[in-house]
Amino acid sequence: MESIENHLFNIYFQEESYTKLNEYLQTKQPSSIFIMVDENTMDHCYPVFMPELKTESRIEVIAIDPGEEHKSIETCSGVWSAMVELGIDRNSLVINLGGGVITDLGGFVASTIKRGVDFIHVPTSLLGMVDAAIGGKNGVDLGPLKNQIGVIVPPIMTLIDTRFLRTLDEQQLVNGSIEMFKHGLIADKAYWNDMINAGKNYYNDIFDHLIFQSAVIKNDVVVNDPTEKGARKALNYGHTAGHAIESFCLTQPDQPDVLHGEAVAAGILVESFLSTRYTGLSQLEYDSIKNWYKGLGFTFSFTDRDIQDMIQLMAHDKKNVNGEIRFVLLSSIGDFVTDQKVENEDIVLAFNELATV
Repeated sequence: MESIENHLFNIYFQEESYTKLNEYLQTKQPSSIFIMVDENTMDHCYPVFMPELKTESRIEVIAIDPGEEHKSIETCSGVWSAMVELGIDRNSLVINLGGGVITDLGGFVASTIKRGVDFIHVPTSLLGMVDAAIGGKNGVDLGPLKNQIGVIVPPIMTLIDTRFLRTLDEQQLVNGSIEMFKHGLIADKAYWNDMINAGKNYYNDIFDHLIFQSAVIKNDVVVNDPTEKGARKALNYGHTAGHAIESFCLTQPDQPDVLHGEAVAAGILVESFLSTRYTGLSQLEYDSIKNWYKGLGFTFSFTDRDIQDMIQLMAHDKKNVNGEIRFVLLSSIGDFVTDQKVENEDIVLAFNELATV
């Protein structure tokens, strides 16, 4: 696969990733390299990555506990302290080797320590490859509120090696694929159909090319709106409701654990239902989305009180204006409308739709 290059940062794939990484290391000659991992990527991905790294620089590994609950300022504080104790300076390099939690948190840590050091993303999850490691958003959660603290700073480069997908179970692969389906919904109906037709065949050239196409879609949106003032808001399709579901489930002991992609899939159904009422999404296309969601096998059912709690969580969404909840909605598969206000009673109806699938 060819590289994706722009004025913000470059995305390299497969073998070329390591060629470009080592060329950069040869030029920069970093004083030290800090590799951010969690316990899972330390066990399964670090042994794959390290033989590809060609450098004489001192290497330090910093491992954090896995899971969204550790994407916090408290974790950052521990990492910052460890980096200072280990002698990080402005000529150091941070390599974030992991999924979305590692790239989000690692990018934020690197962007803020010493007022900013260079960092490179090496996403090891499907979600990271097609979403979290592309675009320059770095940050952490504030309690149950998703991604409230952060900065927009691009990495030096993002390196995508699909060998890492073989370290994941099917649940994690499905979780990551949700963002790929979302890219089709907001930007390319043909790509949406290609994703539907691909099924769950994750280890072949066809799926590798779908990953590449997904990266192209996100990159194009980001380059045209790097600071999320306009069209980039479309990337949040499914996320206003999805983040509320994810945050609610994380804080309720009687709710099952939910992965980011699973919550966003439910958010996509919620916001697609709203799209039929507000922005003209056809019933035929809504049924296509609903059938896709049904095939995922996710189960969400919320009481009216639960839904009201999630509406309160949505009030903290970063896209809101003057305290009003604003949604990204679809006019059709492949076309979106931003900054849509909806009535709370319709939000309740949309959440109740989840229980009918």
